[in-house]
Amino acid sequence: MKKILLIEDDPVLRETTAELLELSGYEMLTAPNGKQGVALAVEQLPDIIVCDIMMPELDGYGVLETLSANKDTRKIPFIFLSAKTERKEVRRGMDLGADDYLTKPFEEEELISAIESRMAKVSLLEEAGEKVQREEQEEDIRNINELKNFFTDEGEYLSFKEGEVIYAEGNHSNYIYLVDRGMVKTHRIEEFGKELITDISRDDDFFGYYSFTRNIPYEESATALKDTGVYALRKDTFAEVLHQNHNLAVELVEFLAGDLSGAREKLLQMAYGSVRKKTAGTILRFVEKLQFKPEQEIRISRNDLASVAGIAPESFIRTLSELKKEGLIAIEGRNIKVLDIEGLHRIS
Repeated sequence: MKKILLIEDDPVLRETTAELLELSGYEMLTAPNGKQGVALAVEQLPDIIVCDIMMPELDGYGVLETLSANKDTRKIPFIFLSAKTERKEVRRGMDLGADDYLTKPFEEEELISAIESRMAKVSLLEEAGEKVQREEQEEDIRNINELKNFFTDEGEYLSFKEGEVIYAEGNHSNYIYLVDRGMVKTHRIEEFGKELITDISRDDDFFGYYSFTRNIPYEESATALKDTGVYALRKDTFAEVLHQNHNLAVELVEFLAGDLSGAREKLLQMAYGSVRKKTAGTILRFVEKLQFKPEQEIRISRNDLASVAGIAPESFIRTLSELKKEGLIAIEGRNIKVLDIEGLHRIS
């Protein structure tokens, strides 16, 4: 008989839900708050956990974070129950590693279906020998291209609208991302509220890789610059891949070293280049990064361009006007078109 742990502070809902699941053939464990729920999970190691979010002493998010840090409980399927229906709350629960999220009030069939589907998944994976298959698969990941294929096979696909935040500075860095389509800017707010763009990622670029092994908070935010799709891979899965593929680990170090070298050159230009040189160089970097042809328009706000260049928006816009008068670029609304790429190269 499969064992379910139900953590719920509402006594009526706890008793009725436990009775429902017992009638469905499950052995039930119950806890009235998150603190007792964690202790019971560690002691009894249930087959699945169903947990409320808003609770005294320790809320549901805290329960999941605590159990995820314990090697004995981190793989137990976890379902959130909550009256919270806002998208950001659902996303927060899933980002922490929850397997499912049901909102109150829920139908009996909905809860039982969610539990049974998670139980079936675990059973099928065990029968198929998932661990052996995963190890064999990971041994075949030899280079960056194969790593990207692994992201598309094993990662969770997420879609974001233009302007939507993918993760915010201070969030737990549970995932590493690969851009499938679209464009993402990573940025932070510096002193006096000035935004600094740290990178622009487009199709086939990785981002969000602050630490491969430690769950440290993100030190920047990531926002979709247009409608974007990304693959999100859990960091514990990523770390396991690196541990079992030493050649890949070496290539990844070289790959990131190239990124750091490029970042160093950008920082030097920002520190020592003139405003005019920075402006021209920033436009050229966007053309190169986005793989635009010179005659195509760069559809990105001037504030974003100024942030990458490290220039005050007013100075940047003034310099753009000068480049326009010289016939190097054309400006149509918020879009910029390069007219003389060689001229911009001579300035930069």
